[in-house]
Amino acid sequence: MLGDPGPQGDRDFLGGVMALRDGWIEKREAEAAKANGNRNMSQMNFARQSVITEEMQYVAKREKLEPELIRSEVARGRCIIPANIHHRNLEPMAIGIATKCKINANIGNSATTSNIDEELKKLHHAVHYGADTVMDLSTGGDIPVIRKAIIEASPVPVGTVPVYEAISRVRRPEDLTFELMLEVIEEQAEQGVDYMTIHAGVMREHVPFVRKRITGIVSRGGSLMAHWMEHHKKQNFLYERFDEICKVFKKHDVSFSLGDGLRPGCIADASDEAQFAELKVLGELTKKAWEHDVQVMIEGPGHIPMDRIKEQVDLEMEWCHEAPFYTLGPLVIDIAPGYDHITSAIGAAMIGWHGASMLCYVTPKEHLGLPNPEDVKQGVIAYKIAAHAADVARHRPGARDRDDALSYARFLFDWNKQFELSLDPDTARAMHDENLPDDFYKEAKFCSMCGPKFCSMNITQLAEAESGQDQAERKQKFVELLAKVQNA
Repeated sequence: MLGDPGPQGDRDFLGGVMALRDGWIEKREAEAAKANGNRNMSQMNFARQSVITEEMQYVAKREKLEPELIRSEVARGRCIIPANIHHRNLEPMAIGIATKCKINANIGNSATTSNIDEELKKLHHAVHYGADTVMDLSTGGDIPVIRKAIIEASPVPVGTVPVYEAISRVRRPEDLTFELMLEVIEEQAEQGVDYMTIHAGVMREHVPFVRKRITGIVSRGGSLMAHWMEHHKKQNFLYERFDEICKVFKKHDVSFSLGDGLRPGCIADASDEAQFAELKVLGELTKKAWEHDVQVMIEGPGHIPMDRIKEQVDLEMEWCHEAPFYTLGPLVIDIAPGYDHITSAIGAAMIGWHGASMLCYVTPKEHLGLPNPEDVKQGVIAYKIAAHAADVARHRPGARDRDDALSYARFLFDWNKQFELSLDPDTARAMHDENLPDDFYKEAKFCSMCGPKFCSMNITQLAEAESGQDQAERKQKFVELLAKVQNA
């Protein structure tokens, strides 16, 4: 794959590679040991001390930005580098409005389906096709063993939702305690989880708001916390004891992904009182996490009609102090089960254009079942399209180079380069070869759609030839642009 593939290139990451960050972290830990027990290992802590870490330098090179810009964005909380010190084989990346729009792929088993080998296959598909992070959302089986295998195999950041594992350790949701949650959080942090979804913004006073909704609470974590609060008639313990979670996070450099437990589950419920009440609390918690120099991103909806998408970003920026916005879709309509990777990619492209920093993919199986590896591929490709469209619309450095290179390849009938430059070369090649499989047709100046007499681009070249013009200039520009893309 061309461009800046990062970890999704052709390397066999499951085969095991010397950990990139070993030396960086060992040096940092030795320095921390001398610091009178002050063990804040977060990227934000170093950034606020005006230190440019190796992770920041690595990110700057990938993003084609200055290291000082990355440091300053991390210091102010507008960018995060999710990089747990125990995830040594991680290839650092950044999530923030100054950097390219990223995508996340959810994997993980359920209580009824999947196993470790299947999840590793999904991980391979996700990373190969371009996921920037993955979340292990396993809810059944031996969750710690599955997570360990995923972290060890993953060159991209791994996120989790700790309440899922905590719930698996109790008989009923109401038996959950903060002590158990903190135990699970610490275990996952020590294992190498880079960011965790914590549903600390769902307050007891918010629960009555959802009774006006069609679909109630659609976040698993949000619904579990609402159940717990209503049963015990108490406030959310994740909110009340948030500082204790921060202390664990800064010790291991785990980033918060503050959960949108009250996100809308259909477009009719979008932008309602429940959603925005929680969002304001997430802004409060963001400032509290920053007091500990802990990195934060904010999770967002969900299901939002197109005319309300910009509002989501504007309010998150205002209420959550420009912390990176990480959104699920959003889906812009609700009538296409089986095609929600499309309904949501439309919203994802729009919200990325308006300023969301990372897009959580949706697969064709959304609302229908646990995705298989092919579903993962379809979701990732849809979201690579959405994120790239956002980068082009926001005029990020070099964002359009690959598009322009592919367009030259198309006009000059360089079919092989056209395939190579595409997001999914195998599929592009296979579709072309359905009707014109012979190698002869890889140099033909037509495809099976128009045939030799009706190809507009070929006719254009013939018209230019009639006036004494050739394609030398276009060919030279193509060569220059191709070199730029390949060396990016």
